[in-house]
Amino acid sequence: MLHRMILNETFWFGSGAVSQLVSEITQRNFKKALLVTDKVLVQAGVIEKVTALLDKHQLAWQLFDEVMPNPTISLVQRGVGAFKAAQADYLIAIGGGSPQDTAKAIGIIINNPEFEDVRSLEGVAATRNPCVPIIAIPTTAGTAAEVTINYVITDEEKRRKFVCVDPHAIPKVSLIDADMMKSMPPALKAATGIDALTHAIEGYTTRGAWELSDALHLKAIQIISRSLRASVAGDAKGVEDMALGQYIAGMGFSNVGLGLVHGMAHPLGAFYNVPHGVANAIILPHVMAWNAPFTGEKYRDIARAMGVPRVCPMTLDEARAAAVEAVRKLGADVGIPLRLRDVGMKEEDIPALAQAAFDDVCTGGNPREASLEEITALYRQIY
Repeated sequence: MLHRMILNETFWFGSGAVSQLVSEITQRNFKKALLVTDKVLVQAGVIEKVTALLDKHQLAWQLFDEVMPNPTISLVQRGVGAFKAAQADYLIAIGGGSPQDTAKAIGIIINNPEFEDVRSLEGVAATRNPCVPIIAIPTTAGTAAEVTINYVITDEEKRRKFVCVDPHAIPKVSLIDADMMKSMPPALKAATGIDALTHAIEGYTTRGAWELSDALHLKAIQIISRSLRASVAGDAKGVEDMALGQYIAGMGFSNVGLGLVHGMAHPLGAFYNVPHGVANAIILPHVMAWNAPFTGEKYRDIARAMGVPRVCPMTLDEARAAAVEAVRKLGADVGIPLRLRDVGMKEEDIPALAQAAFDDVCTGGNPREASLEEITALYRQIY
C-alpha cells in the first residue's frame, strides 16, 4: 500500500523561533507581506513581536486583522481583496487555527482564481497551483494548522462548515515559538490542548493510519498528556512542550485523516460559533467510548502513552476503559465543560447537526462506521 507524507518545507521550533523570520523572508526574496490575524492579538500586543522585526529590517507589510473564530466565506473574500490591494507577494499568518485557515484560503484563491467563490474548495479541490507562500506563526498550542494541508471554512448562508484538503495549501515556513503562546488565557490553553489530543487520538485510530503516523501520534499523546496541566497553570516548560506536541500531532493527522469527533464538532462551530477546540474536547471521550470495540489494541497504547499505570496486565476491555477515563480526567482537570448544552447547543437542532456530521469529510475516517441514527443518538447522549 502507498502512503504519502507532506510536511512544511522549513520549520523552526523553540523559544525565540520568531527571530528567524527575517532570514526566511530575505533568503526567499519576498517583497511585501499581508499579515493575517485578529484584532484580539493586535490589541494584546502579540502582533508587535512580528511587526517590530519587520520594521527594524525595513520589510514592507500590511495588516488584515478581520479574522474571527470559525472564518467565513465572506471573510476569505475580503482577505483576497486586501491581498490584492496591498500588492503583497506573501502571507504571514499569526494566530490560532482561524488566521491560519484564512491565510490558506486567501493564498489558494490568489493563485487559483477560478475558486474565488470559496465553496468550490470543499473536499479535495483540483487546484493547479501552490498557494501564495505562507509563513505561519501559531499563537495557540492546538490546531497545528501551520503544518497541515487542511483548512476549514464556514458557510454562514448554509449554516455549515466545510473542510478543504489541499497539498497546495501547506505553509512554506512555520515558526513554532512558545513565546508567542504565553499570553493565551488558561481556558484557551485547555481547549486548544484537548483539540491537539483529539488530533493525536483520532489520527492514531483513523482508518488511514499506518506505522509512521502511529509513531508520531503516540509521541504526541505522550507529550500532550504530560504537559497540558502544567501549560494551563502557566508553566513555561509546559507551554513549550505543548507547542511541540501539537505540532507532532499535526504532522501525523494531516496525512492520514481524523474521525467522528471532528465530524461532530464542525457543525457546532457553524451553528453556534462554538470554538473548535471546546467542541472537540467535550465530544472526545464519548466518541472514544463508542469507538472502543473497533480499535484493536490501540487504546492500550493510548492508555500507556497517557501514563496509566499497570496497563499490560489489564484485559482489553479494561485497557480501553482506562484510556477513555484518562482522557475524561485530563479534560476535567483543565476545566473542559461536560455537556454540549453548556456551550449553547439546542436540542431541537440535533437532527440537522447529525446530518451535517454524517456528511462531514472527517467522519469517513472513523474506525467505526457511523449511521445517521447513531450520530443522532451520540449528540443526544452528550447534550
